[in-house]
Amino acid sequence: MRDGGHITRRTITQAYDPVKNMFLPDRFIKGDCPKCGAKDQYGDSCEVCGATYSPTDLKNAVSVVSGAKPVEKDSEHYFFNLANFAGLLQEWTKAGHLQPEVTNKLDEWLENGLQEWDISRDAPYFGFEIPDAPGKYFYVWLDAPVGYMASFKNLCDKTGPDFDSYWQHGSDAELYHFIGKDIIYFHALFWPAMLSGAGFRTPTAIFAHGFLTVNGEKMSKSRGTFIKAGTYLEHLNPEYLRYYFAAKLGSGVDDIDLNFDDFSQRVNSDLVGKVVNIASRCSGFIHKRFAGQLADSCAEPGLFNDFIAASATLAGFYETREYGKAMREIMALADKANQYIDDKKPWLMAKAEGQDAELQAVCSMGLNLFGVLAAYLRPVLPVLAAEAAAFLNISEQPWPDAQIRPLLAHTINEFKALMTRVEADKIAAIIEASKDNLQKTASVQTTQVKTCEPIADTITIDDFAKVDLRIAKIVKAQPVEGAEKLLQLTVDIGDETRNIFAGIKSAYKPEDLEGRLTVVVANLAPRTMRFGVSEGMVLAAGPGGKELWLLSPDNGATPGLRLK
Repeated sequence: MRDGGHITRRTITQAYDPVKNMFLPDRFIKGDCPKCGAKDQYGDSCEVCGATYSPTDLKNAVSVVSGAKPVEKDSEHYFFNLANFAGLLQEWTKAGHLQPEVTNKLDEWLENGLQEWDISRDAPYFGFEIPDAPGKYFYVWLDAPVGYMASFKNLCDKTGPDFDSYWQHGSDAELYHFIGKDIIYFHALFWPAMLSGAGFRTPTAIFAHGFLTVNGEKMSKSRGTFIKAGTYLEHLNPEYLRYYFAAKLGSGVDDIDLNFDDFSQRVNSDLVGKVVNIASRCSGFIHKRFAGQLADSCAEPGLFNDFIAASATLAGFYETREYGKAMREIMALADKANQYIDDKKPWLMAKAEGQDAELQAVCSMGLNLFGVLAAYLRPVLPVLAAEAAAFLNISEQPWPDAQIRPLLAHTINEFKALMTRVEADKIAAIIEASKDNLQKTASVQTTQVKTCEPIADTITIDDFAKVDLRIAKIVKAQPVEGAEKLLQLTVDIGDETRNIFAGIKSAYKPEDLEGRLTVVVANLAPRTMRFGVSEGMVLAAGPGGKELWLLSPDNGATPGLRLK
């Protein structure tokens, strides 16, 4: 880039700690954002509005090293002339390489004009010293993306792929970056310009995800509000966390929250209660009654073919990064498999005379469906998929397609528990081990001003008994034409279904609600609306808009049960 005329040098004034006698890197300065006024922001970018700026632009700045107010001091720095690539970036950012919301955000920056980028820092600084410039270091976000290339080059040198065929200008290899939304500026503007200026190809696409919070609190190393991956691994299976993240991730830039109650319920219900349960409930009969031998004919070829037919849809969800949709589709298949077993009742067949052949066929079908589910989950749960293959006594199963046939007259291995429930003591142990990190969060919470509504007037138990709260299953959910906030829900409350209009459209997509259990007020007087009659009320919490959360019962609840 220097040889191409894209690098300049000039003296600048920057923040200096007069107590520690050092220039302050961006992350060693905190203050108020010069754009939106948010407090406690770092010296290079605002975590609230996303703006980037110079550390000297911060308001009320302090050094995080000594707490002193920084002073200004001159130093020579290197700059990347980003404006040289304005035309390239205008075209590249709109050519399908980015998510739509990212493109829109970059438009704001491009419209304001591209400034020179300060790519050097003074010692002491971590990283790489600039050649021929003692005491000057490359700014981390100049050298960090180059590390992607360096690590791949290291792989090529060791295993043989041709580095240039992937990274040279004009390469048609698929090259993707997955990043956090707080570093979009560096990856979607600076990085394509750097690559182009140095004669390399640009990425096929860059995908940004939002932030991860834990029980609603923002994670931050510097703020001490995070749970370490190592702490989690001391207590729980990493596959649980991968599944939970996949179940909540879409192709957008939304934040997601690791809520431990929801985490436990989802893992126990989906992975243990639905998927692994199929293998558990079928394998015992196969081993005890048939010496581990599967049936020699397929009991339900139509059902098996339905599972295989889902392959294209699921592949499409994975390819477009709609992981949450993929997980929901897979769990819907798991529900079908469990329903098949429930309908056939192999436990009754085992007690009846002359039903051995049918018992073997039903349980064999269940195990074949389990194998397909494990294969579909393999991109997220590779260990479960491998252990399932070992249990089924097959080599690693490929992605299911029309060539896949059910296992017939095949001997399986003895079943061993593939996954166990997430127990409350495991979660408690993780939280206890992280208390030092979470202590600051707790202290902040105790000093916060109360923001919840005041508790309502006291009522008697007789008053409460007048409200008939029932577990309900959302059978169907659809938008209401002409209604901005409403969804029309058909809910099963046990002995009947009800039509309910709920103002939750801003928080939930209809397809995400179908099949879900929630709580409704069943004895609320019907209300006639211009869209129809609403025959109850679903219960939700939150201030409104996107911040609404439907109530969900614990595992084992069924439609029609009354809350007491």
